[in-house]
Parts: sequence; C-alpha cells; structure tokens
Amino acid sequence: MRKLVLLLVCAFLALPAVGQTTLNGAGATFPYPMYSKWFSEYHKVHSDVQVNYQSIGSGGGIRQVTEATVDFGASDMPMTDEQLKVAQAKLGTKVLNIPTVLGADVPAYNIPGVNTELKFTPEILAGIFLGHITNWSDAAIAKVNPDVKLPNQEIIVVHRSDGSGTTFIWTDYLSKVSPEWKAQVGAGTSVNWPKGLGGKGNEGVAGSIRQLPGTLGYVELIYAVQNKIAYGSVRNSAGEFVKATLDSVTAAAGSVAKMPADFRVSITNAPGKDAYPISSFTWLLVPMQAKDPARGKILADFLNWMVTDGQTMTASLSYAPLPQNVAAKVKETIKQVK
Repeated sequence: MRKLVLLLVCAFLALPAVGQTTLNGAGATFPYPMYSKWFSEYHKVHSDVQVNYQSIGSGGGIRQVTEATVDFGASDMPMTDEQLKVAQAKLGTKVLNIPTVLGADVPAYNIPGVNTELKFTPEILAGIFLGHITNWSDAAIAKVNPDVKLPNQEIIVVHRSDGSGTTFIWTDYLSKVSPEWKAQVGAGTSVNWPKGLGGKGNEGVAGSIRQLPGTLGYVELIYAVQNKIAYGSVRNSAGEFVKATLDSVTAAAGSVAKMPADFRVSITNAPGKDAYPISSFTWLLVPMQAKDPARGKILADFLNWMVTDGQTMTASLSYAPLPQNVAAKVKETIKQVK
C-alpha cells in the first residue's frame, strides 16, 4: 500500500501544473541575455506561464515564425517586405516587428600585451574585414592609437557562421561607411565573407576571441562584458571616438526623428557627437492573430509587461531601454495581438 501511495505521489508531481502554458520562441542571440532574464522574471509573477526560447540566430527566428513552429520569433534585423509577404501568405495573418530593447555590436579583440582601449575608424574596420589590413602593426591602426605599442602580429578575423542579426547590424554599418564593402559584400544576416573564421552565435564568436591571440571579431556588448573581452571605441559620423555604453546607444536611438509605424528602422552610423555608430533596436516577430486566441492573449500580456516593467531591467545587462515615445507606440501596436 505504501509503495502504491508513493507511486501515485510521484506520478502526480510529474504532471504539468494545471493551467500551465508554455510559449515557444526562437531567434536572435544578440538580446538573449535580456530575454532570458525577462522570461525568468515574468514566470516569477505569472507562475502559470513559461517561455521556452531557443537562441539560434535571427535567420532561424524569421524562418521558424514563418513556418509557425513557434509562437514568436526574434531578430536584430526587421523582416523585409518579401519576408513579411511570405509569412502572411503562410500564416494567414500579418507578422508584427515589435522593438524590445537597444544594443550595440562592438569590435572585440584579443591582442597579447595590449590592455588599453583601442580606437577604430570606419576605414580600419572595413579594411580589416575586407582583408586589406592584415597586421596589428599596420600604419592606419597605429596612427589613431599613437600611445599603444601594437605587436607585429597577424589579425585573425572572426565572424558569425550562422544567419545572424548581429551580422546584419555589423554589415549594415560597414555598408554605410565603406562603398567598397557595400559593392563587394553588402548587408545581410549572412554574407560571403572576404576572410575570417566562423563562430556559431555571439557565444561562439566570443569564445574564439578569448581563445585565439590576435583575433578581432564583433559581438553584442553584453557578451564582451560578461566574457571580460576588450573592445574598442569607434569614430562616429560626427568624427568622435565613442565607446558603446547605455548613454551612447540611447543617443543613437534619439537620432530617429520619426519612428516608422511598423518600427522597421536602422540606426547604424547615426548622427550626433554622442551616438555610438554600431547600435540597433532588436525585434520580436509576433503574428497578429495567434492560432489559439488564448495563447495570443497570454503573449500580448507578456509583451505589455515587457514594455513596462521589463524596461526597468535593461541597464544591468548593458542594454538600453526603448525611448519613451517608442514604448508608447509599441503599447498601441500590442493591442493588435489577438
């Protein structure tokens, strides 16, 4: 009898909680640390809601939301007109691009013997990724870093190997500052890299930079901070060398005079002396009409929490909150999610 009772208790504990709902999402690694915290904190106040998010890259997020294998996707590049058209045809409803926070791509490096912050010009970054600048002792790098003793060491370029919004932000920036990059490579979640090693996710690129002396790669700011990887300042369109910080990313967001109604906007190479030039919004990709209205309401409730309480949690993870005027517009847009 005792064994039977124990078996019944174990079986009961193994059952999912009554009324428990799990929302499934997938996509960008750029905001993953922020999203992970949000989903955890939301569950604390809404124990009946669990969010399962797979950090697989923006390309995967766009693909999975289009194929209806998740409740929402996530991307650091807003969906294109063609992608939105395909998604609407497959899903029978529009997909909304909902901005969540702002972040920054940073030029992160591992140079033996160099512990000071390096300065990078747009020409240097484009030159390195195009394969024109191949050594840390190059005259162009030395010119803007006269007080740094740079080694005679080959630059190992590291980039993303997967479809990535972090890559889109980086290549969107390079396309704006380098006509050669725009003509030869262009902007996208995946591009034909002139040179370099590939790493999967921000995690993979950060890991390669930590392990390989002489490397230069791009990662989202929080990955450089958490992994204690050095990253440099970048000369912006006003001619100022600016390091990625909450204030400088917010300054870049402030350059948007009028936010488009669908929130699809690029803020790389933003004007303003205080703006960090490789900044971006990141977006959740949300079908306007969920297959199950009950799940749609739960998702809308989470989105409303995200744009209010959630925004107060961004600074601790080196993300910038949405500007108030954008947050207000997002709240109105969320009303369309059913």
